[in-house]
Amino acid sequence: MPTPSVLVLTAIRLLLAFESAFGLLRGNWPAAFVAGSALALTFLPQIIAGRVQLRLPNSFLAAIAAFVLASIYLGEMHDFYTRFWWWDLVLHAGSGMGFGILGFLLIFMLFRGDRYAAPPWALGLLSFCTAMTVGALWEIFEYVMDQTFGFNMQKSGLDDTMGDLIVDAIGAALAGLAGAAYMTGRTGGFGSAFDAFIHANRTRFRKLIPHRKPRGRS
Repeated sequence: MPTPSVLVLTAIRLLLAFESAFGLLRGNWPAAFVAGSALALTFLPQIIAGRVQLRLPNSFLAAIAAFVLASIYLGEMHDFYTRFWWWDLVLHAGSGMGFGILGFLLIFMLFRGDRYAAPPWALGLLSFCTAMTVGALWEIFEYVMDQTFGFNMQKSGLDDTMGDLIVDAIGAALAGLAGAAYMTGRTGGFGSAFDAFIHANRTRFRKLIPHRKPRGRS
């Protein structure tokens, strides 16, 4: 039986495929393009990961697809950014946590899973910096698009940018703290996400020494 993550991922892709096809049939080209682009983005991370010989767990793919659905399909196509003032902030907090988690895993992978290669606080700080770098680059992208093409991605300008960066920082800090806690053997919070990625790419974490022995073994 498919796991919940697979069901969520499949449902999102089917919805976007239906919306894209429906838009084409009605001649609504912008709607078809937005839904089609969102659908393509749900496959892109898996393709990129495969190119660099990484495997993304289904839970990661489902989370990415849900973010794409919320930001592009609901946010842009159905104007959720305007209808709900908090929509953009929630998505920025989520992206901060997501890039923080990914940053921690990629940095931890460089050490091949060696818990003692660097202190936990250092890896937590590096994952925080990774997420904040991505957040800052996105704000630069919004500014360039607004100035070059006359878009309104920054909404209220400086206030929007600073609000986005603040919630990015909150999400990134939570991910950094979770990564540091994981290094010390505390597997709560995002621990299951870390475990899923490490298990899917266990050859990249050869030096990882579990803190607790599996049950039933001496």
